[in-house]
Amino acid sequence: MSIIVGYVPTPEGEAAFERAIVEARKDNALLVVINSSRGDAPVDKRYAQEDAIATIEDRLKDEGIEHHILQPVRGNEAANEVLRAADEYRADLIVIGLRRRTPVGKLIMGSTSQQILLEADCPILAVKAAAH
Repeated sequence: MSIIVGYVPTPEGEAAFERAIVEARKDNALLVVINSSRGDAPVDKRYAQEDAIATIEDRLKDEGIEHHILQPVRGNEAANEVLRAADEYRADLIVIGLRRRTPVGKLIMGSTSQQILLEADCPILAVKAAAH
């Protein structure tokens, strides 16, 4: 069994990561963490830096969870990287984080989340960060 989590260094990304750990532990699954960048900007706030990746690595080792951490920079959108990993690892589940939205914002979901929800061939678990 394998679980893919789309990770970004935001409260939503952290919520997705935390829930993916719960799911991986419950099912003794391989956890594949995807944090990607298109590479078209000098600084991409959604691309986790080395210290954040080291923290993720340490956490997963401490939890005893079999895992891979991938940070592709191939010019692809994040949704495409998550979907590619889901195909490559034959994912049983994809976990993504969603932002809280205003009533008007709820009419339009983020394009990354929407693409994953529409195109994935496996179940998707969408989680929100805790309210502040």
